[in-house]
Amino acid sequence: MNTLNHLAIILDGNGRWAKSKGLPRKAGHVAGAKNVETICRAVHKRGIKYLTVYAFSTENWNRPEDEVSAIMKLFDSYLDTCIKDCEKNNMVIRLIGDRSGIGKLLPKVELLEEKSKNNTGLNLTIAINYGSRNEICHAAEKIAEDYKAGKISEINDELFSDYLYTKDIPDPDLILRTSGEQRLSNFLLWQAAYSEFLFVEKPWPDFDEKELDKAIEAYNNRDRRYGKIKEDN
Repeated sequence: MNTLNHLAIILDGNGRWAKSKGLPRKAGHVAGAKNVETICRAVHKRGIKYLTVYAFSTENWNRPEDEVSAIMKLFDSYLDTCIKDCEKNNMVIRLIGDRSGIGKLLPKVELLEEKSKNNTGLNLTIAINYGSRNEICHAAEKIAEDYKAGKISEINDELFSDYLYTKDIPDPDLILRTSGEQRLSNFLLWQAAYSEFLFVEKPWPDFDEKELDKAIEAYNNRDRRYGKIKEDN
């Protein structure tokens, strides 16, 4: 049986979920944020150590201004709650993405990371203003600077990984996307080299513990060979 150590989820379908119920898109994002809390507890209960959620991409700034504003206000409120409940929740929480783009939220992010860094529960990584191509370009730029400065002499995949936002996080074993879309949308492109993929039809607000268990079962039934062949072939 495979060991699911790191689950990464592309949180998709909040707006469509709201529209299907005759609600404004903002209501879908509120429901989606609440579901992150639910799934965090469920993931931890099942012994999964790392959870990464794709909450807002660098391309999402192109959405209507009122929707972007609502999402940022929701994230602001979520940070306040996490800071207040940090000790009780016992999660290590970190943000990956271009921090220069989140403005006044950055001090709260840094405070939350500092307060939660010694916790011993689930490691939750939130991708906000994140784009994998930007991450890779940023890493390549820093490597070039350090190589020119004589700080490094050899460039390999292990060293490259150390320059990514996710340098302290293992690569995802399973990347799951809700709401039926079947693409990565610029998420963890380097880190996904040997990840398993699963696309489920339910929108994120409807993704519950039952769906999580289905995903874990599907992952356990995968044959992960990492480029090798099976011994009986």
